[in-house]
Amino acid sequence: MDSKHQHTAISTAGLLIALGIIYGDIGTSPLYVMKAIVPGTIDPILVYGGISCVLWTLTLQTTIKYVLLTLNADNNGEGGIFSLYALVRRRAGWLTIPAIVGGAALLADGVITPPISVSSAVEGLEAIYPTIPTVPIVIGILLLLFLLQSFGTQIVGKAFGPIMFLWFSMLATLGILGIVQHPEILKAANPYYAYDLLVNYPGGFWLLGAVFLCTTGAEALYSDLGHCGKGNIRISWMFVKLCLLLNYFGQGAWLISHAGEQLDGRNPFYALMPEWFLIIGIGIATIAAVIASQALITGSFTLVAEAIRLNMWPKVKLNYPTDVKGQLFVPSMNRLLLFGCIGVVLYFQRSEHMEAAYGLAITLTMLMTTLLLTMWLRSKRVPIAAVVLFVLLYGSIEGSFLVANLIKFPHGGWVSLAIGAALVGVMYVWLRAFYIKKRLTEFVKIDPYMEALKNLSHDDSIPKYSTHLVFMTSAERASEIESKIIYSIFQKRPKRADIYWFVHVDTTDEPYTMEYKVVELAPNDAFRITFRLGFRVEQRINLYFRKVIEDLVRNKEVDITSRYESLSKQHVTGDFRFVVLEKYLSVENDFPTVEKLVMQAYFYIKQFIASEDKYFGLDTSSVKVEKVPLVIAPVRDVALKRIQ
Repeated sequence: MDSKHQHTAISTAGLLIALGIIYGDIGTSPLYVMKAIVPGTIDPILVYGGISCVLWTLTLQTTIKYVLLTLNADNNGEGGIFSLYALVRRRAGWLTIPAIVGGAALLADGVITPPISVSSAVEGLEAIYPTIPTVPIVIGILLLLFLLQSFGTQIVGKAFGPIMFLWFSMLATLGILGIVQHPEILKAANPYYAYDLLVNYPGGFWLLGAVFLCTTGAEALYSDLGHCGKGNIRISWMFVKLCLLLNYFGQGAWLISHAGEQLDGRNPFYALMPEWFLIIGIGIATIAAVIASQALITGSFTLVAEAIRLNMWPKVKLNYPTDVKGQLFVPSMNRLLLFGCIGVVLYFQRSEHMEAAYGLAITLTMLMTTLLLTMWLRSKRVPIAAVVLFVLLYGSIEGSFLVANLIKFPHGGWVSLAIGAALVGVMYVWLRAFYIKKRLTEFVKIDPYMEALKNLSHDDSIPKYSTHLVFMTSAERASEIESKIIYSIFQKRPKRADIYWFVHVDTTDEPYTMEYKVVELAPNDAFRITFRLGFRVEQRINLYFRKVIEDLVRNKEVDITSRYESLSKQHVTGDFRFVVLEKYLSVENDFPTVEKLVMQAYFYIKQFIASEDKYFGLDTSSVKVEKVPLVIAPVRDVALKRIQ
């Protein structure tokens, strides 16, 4: 079976992996949802309406939109907003906007989810030790969690499934215990109670902001499609949804039995637990919260790696700690998330305050997914009436959630929006700068330079720079080359080599493409290699280049033996040297204000990240990074006056 589809077949192992990877965020929402819906006096209308809203949100939003519809929009088995964007981006240029906004909002959500999940779990200790300081414990758990990321999660990941199965079984059992005490709560399944709350209850509509917290993990569910497969997600979701609903109804039953009372800091989730079980329940809840955080952190790493390959994020260093396909570690993102999470904990202190910041960003992601999904449905020639119905239904549902969540803005919602806006800014600058550089990079035909290249190669009066000289080129056509490379070879310091190699990396819209093409530009003197790599493939150009050379030698298409007479007799392989041209903003520029600001921001960010050779996975001992000026628009008509 194809390795990338190893988990797609429905199996017990696949279902356990799905439980462990996918449902952390949505699975830990019972820790805080009912507490957010009923913050003060326990009102039966509020309880019945809130439970009804949760049931129908999980049905319409999570089950129908994501599990049944969106999972069909897979890109060769991969899911997530950037995979969806890669499927439809050729249909319209403006689709980069929903992709950037949705991706940035999802990353912003990654800063809020770990603190709220871990805080909600740890605060359960207050039921046993009322004066315990929870903030240091939460920060300690988060620190440990982020420090462990660099080792990979292969071993820990295998334990996630059984632990989450235990967690969901506990949710269901506690829920049943609550329902048995007050079975009338099952009436809340009637959608009338949701309607009554939203339309007739004072300020009821604004409670949608709290209700929305029950479905925040739906987007992560789609993002992890490639790890588990459609079948495993759909089957496991039936079990997960049942356990979640049983627990929500159980919490509702407890609340109804205490109608008219004040919650006074009590959490209905922990109130369901028998006193003897409380410490065990808190322990399981904390582990489940850590797993939820882990899933979101690794999801953020995948999102950043995809954004890099779609030219929407700086080319930061990516590490692959284990051999598990798709598992990676982004050190810079790990640090950003860690500082962001600790900042959120210190600023909000308690989970009920974090609820205000949570949900606002993710509603934007869901709306952007709806936009992209609409374009995908059109590309699949779905009847226009069905597409319009989809847009109207989910546009109104998610639009309502967004409006209801806006009330959170002054109470902390601005935090997630501010983080999201900063990330949108980085993505916009990077993508716009990519197109500006592409527009201004001058390409020339390579053929006219071939004779000069051969002459330089055989010119003994010039010291040899390297036996094999490898240039990374952005030229998409095999017949072209950047003028800067020609300048570097012939003028900057004549670079004499026996064989010149021009390497181009083309990122495909498919996730796991691994192909290459070789064009012989001059027999045994110059070659061009084009790698076609999927947007989820590790950029290990050093390794891939070596593999291509081995194939060429085996096919007797090239002789890589050293041309030095003494070494040639001993069949010693010649040395290889990579040249990476790194652009900097020239002072000789005069261009529009917006482009000037974009490029200044681009080069400002660039100074904080590693050079491109590290991103391409080149052996640093044989790499020469050469600085070249990026002249966007030369200053014209310089008013210089000659004097005697």
